[in-house]
Amino acid sequence: MSENNCLFEERDRERLPPILNHSLDRGPKLHFPFYGSFISTLNHKRESGSHSLSSPLLLPAVKQVRELPPICPDVRQKHRISIDVLPPEVKARFVSEPIIPIRTKTAKEFQDDVERATISGDWKQVHDFYLTTFDSFLELNGAFKKEANAPFNTIEDSGINMKFVNIVYDALLHTPADTQKSVLKGIINSLLREWKGLLKCLSVSQNPQYTSPATYVIYAHLLRQIASLAEADHHFLMHWFKKLPQKRFKQLVERLQLFITTRLFPAKPDELPPMAKCSWWIPSATKVLSLLNAANSISSPPIIPFTDLYNLTLDHIDFMEDYHTWQAHGNSNRFTFCQFPFILSTVVKKAIIQRDSEQQMISMARQTLVDKVSRRQRVDMSLLFLNIKVRRLQLVSDSLDELSRKRADLKKKLKVTFVGEAGLDMGGLTKEWFLLLIRQIFHTDYGMFTYVKESQCHWFSSWKCDNYSEFRLVGALMGLAVYNSITLDIRFPPCVYKKLLTPPIVPCDLDTPVGMATLTLDDLQQIMPDLAHGLGELLSYEGNVEEDFYTTFQVFQEELGVIKSYNLKPGGDKIPVTNLNRKEYVQLYIDFLLNKSIYRQFAAFYHGFHSVCASNALMLLRPEEVEILVCGSPNLDMGSLQRLVQYEGYSKTDPTIRAFWDVVLAFPLELQKKLLHFTTGSDRVPVCGMADLNFKISKIDIAVKLSHTCFNQICLPPYKSKKELRQKLTIAISNAEGFGLE
Repeated sequence: MSENNCLFEERDRERLPPILNHSLDRGPKLHFPFYGSFISTLNHKRESGSHSLSSPLLLPAVKQVRELPPICPDVRQKHRISIDVLPPEVKARFVSEPIIPIRTKTAKEFQDDVERATISGDWKQVHDFYLTTFDSFLELNGAFKKEANAPFNTIEDSGINMKFVNIVYDALLHTPADTQKSVLKGIINSLLREWKGLLKCLSVSQNPQYTSPATYVIYAHLLRQIASLAEADHHFLMHWFKKLPQKRFKQLVERLQLFITTRLFPAKPDELPPMAKCSWWIPSATKVLSLLNAANSISSPPIIPFTDLYNLTLDHIDFMEDYHTWQAHGNSNRFTFCQFPFILSTVVKKAIIQRDSEQQMISMARQTLVDKVSRRQRVDMSLLFLNIKVRRLQLVSDSLDELSRKRADLKKKLKVTFVGEAGLDMGGLTKEWFLLLIRQIFHTDYGMFTYVKESQCHWFSSWKCDNYSEFRLVGALMGLAVYNSITLDIRFPPCVYKKLLTPPIVPCDLDTPVGMATLTLDDLQQIMPDLAHGLGELLSYEGNVEEDFYTTFQVFQEELGVIKSYNLKPGGDKIPVTNLNRKEYVQLYIDFLLNKSIYRQFAAFYHGFHSVCASNALMLLRPEEVEILVCGSPNLDMGSLQRLVQYEGYSKTDPTIRAFWDVVLAFPLELQKKLLHFTTGSDRVPVCGMADLNFKISKIDIAVKLSHTCFNQICLPPYKSKKELRQKLTIAISNAEGFGLE
């Protein structure tokens, strides 16, 4: 490895908070600590003023630095520019009201000049008038805004004269290329002083004439100029976008998405220049769209859902060539959509990951086959698969042993066999293995995870032990599920997926900390809402925190009935929490709970997941998208399921089927989720929707008692009445799994 690379990795490591190894291997295997006592402790201290205990364990403080996302990023980029390092003149507000110069023409005269130039082809007079009269497009507009002879229309709250915008656009549309370029450059440079004019140029979709592809040449040049601005100007523009109303912000996004879609799939290709002559159109629009994505990302809460930035027309493109180009060239001058993953939907990203996984599976199987042939050994087709053989009574231990012995085969297609049971795995046995294993591992009696009732999710137990291989097993299971397109019934809080992508690629240096995400009170709220509420009250308390709360930089955990104390920073038991340092206290406490106290457990879990899913494709994903890939989407559409269902022994017009759907569609959401869980092993929908379920309803004799392990199928007897069907179905989905209805 080169010296430069070593220095880069060293700097990257220094950005992460250090982990003190001696603080992570204290004590035997313990249950997850009880944190709810913090609120009552605060209340008790407020009343009694009791003092805290001390502890020798020291955890370093970590100063939080807020950073900005990259604007036109290669998502591999590790270093980001902070607004704090920008020069003062970039962060300062620009003058909002320009000085309107004395004009020498009326709007009518200017429009007459435009019409004469259109006929004669001589645009010099129009060109010179713009360049010599005004310093900005807004000033030019403002000079004509109150023209008595023309009732100009303005866009709400903007003061922008849309009629005059139309005139200038018409002028530019007929301007020779060299003149057009210089005028556009002048417009963009001057508009850096007044963003409203630029906004109107970008969001001209309010005027129907600018939805015509005929005006896209002008719009494309405008986008190109914006995309080529300096980085400091991009950051300033991003923060200005952040202040826009939601409606205006969404209009800008939709306008840019329409431009990209029209260029990719023009209704009339002859209306646009050949792609070879305007290959820069889509890159320019995508880079401008990335400014809006960055503004949305740093807004709290986001201005629009991140899914509104998806361009769904891209779902119909094969992205493997784009993905391979991105892998080969990274953040080069060669544009790829993978450089801007915010525009790609989860469907596209899943397809990329699945295709990438299949290629790795094929490569692994081919290599195994070649090795056997080269050694003149007999070829067994089972070598092409990851074959897992387990006993039901020793499910966890057998699975752990199998995955440990066959680490080299994890990227092969998965096939599961239950010892002593006949049958081929056509997908059902694999899903059952996942279902049973996840259920057993996440049971509270097993001790690996605790279930938090308030948030209805699981969290890592903080007990210390010598072997964390079972956490690695859970990570590998999640990786295998993504790799083999299996939806799991797991209830992790969203911050787990943030930690899984910190970093998205496993560091080469095994000593580099992993999973140490920068988490906030909002993340804690999703796991321990009572504790987060108490800390929020501490932050907003208007009295004297030190005197009323009498708290230090020391926290307590209950482990096997024993209260243990931990210092959040050196000497924390002697440092009082005050109005001035309470933010630091809360941040250190959150970091301790969600990062440091479970570091070894999560590190094993992280490495298990990435041992299967190690791929550059993970860098395309947001944490929310990883959760959808693992657990599916929570949005149910039973009407869609009704349209897509397959029947065996029934038709959609049979009375039993009509009664079934009448009952199901009338179910409350909770029972609909139970029905989905009953038939598929999960109450969530796959990434690509209900169509991926291959849902089937089969007819059976009402006298037959049937127990089976089929998935995505309901065995439905022909009941005599809707009332009986509702009763039997409700009992079945509420009390059992994986069997037919009697």
